[in-house]
Parts: sequence; C-alpha cells; structure tokens
Amino acid sequence: MKYFFSRKERSLSFGEYPYVSLADARSKRDDAKRLIAHGTDPAVQRKLDRIAAETATRSTFGLVAAEYIANLEAVGKAPITVAKNRWLLQDLAAPLAGRPIADVVPAEVLDLLKRVERSGRRETARRLRGVIGAVFRLAIVTLRATNDPTSPLKGALVPPNVRPRAAITDEREFGALLRAIDAFDG
Repeated sequence: MKYFFSRKERSLSFGEYPYVSLADARSKRDDAKRLIAHGTDPAVQRKLDRIAAETATRSTFGLVAAEYIANLEAVGKAPITVAKNRWLLQDLAAPLAGRPIADVVPAEVLDLLKRVERSGRRETARRLRGVIGAVFRLAIVTLRATNDPTSPLKGALVPPNVRPRAAITDEREFGALLRAIDAFDG
C-alpha cells in the first residue's frame, strides 16, 4: 500500500499472498488508513508494536526473579537466604518462569501455591507467596507489571501447624540450664 505521510510517499506491506489472505490484507489496509486519518504513521506504529512485543517477552517472571536474586546478593544478604529464595523461585515457581510477568493472574499463583500446600508443606507455600510477591513488587517499581497478584491471596492458604516448644519459665531451672551449658565440655 502506498500512502503519503508528512508530505512523503511511503509504502507498507502486509505479508505474502499465500500466508495473508486478501480479506486479511484489506482489513489491515483499512486499519492503516484509520491510523493515517488520526495522524499516526502506520509504519512507525508497526515498529512500536514490535518493540512492545519484544519488551513483553523480555519481561518474564523468570527474568524478574533472577534480577530479584541478584539484588539480594548485591545488598549483601546471607548466602543461605539467597539460596533459599533461589530454590523457591527457580524450583517451586518454575511454572511461572516463562510467562510474561504482566499476564500472571492470581488464579495461576494460587494453583501453584495449592500444589505446594497439598504436598504437606504449608510453611513453604506461605513463604513462596511472600517471595513471589516481592518479585512482583520489583516488577511494579520497574514498570514491568501493574499489580501484585499475590495480595488478594492473603488468607487463601491453610495456616501451618504451629507446635509450641517447652520453655523454661522458672528462674532456678534456667540457672541450672546455664550451669549445665557451662559445665559441658563436648
């Protein structure tokens, strides 16, 4: 299609014939004419759309998670903390890794968390929700996502079973414990 934009002649192609039908080409031509009528160059708009698509594919959950882990290391978090977060994000949250981060919905995250919870690891599921939320907060700050799908999930998981441990509350028993610790030479 030949057209004029800013007093310059330009041309626009919609694809090869066997792959793009005549009806599709006419539809694309009509869309291009609408853009011209609104003062937008269709060739420039096509480039912007391609750049936006490439940016969306570079903004996957896995890439933002890797950036989050790198930030933890740069801040100087303990190696065990970094390793735990890496395990949570790379192993347990692996089904989200290839998804564009802006397209992840709360139902996906809930399904992932429920699978972990059904395996008997309630505390791990709770921690995983927190770490996934931290990755989404990083994505929001860097303008790669608009919302955090983990925030509506508060209360959706079964809380972990907490077993209180015996505590020494008597001063004499506590003194005996301290003497036993001092006397220990193992």
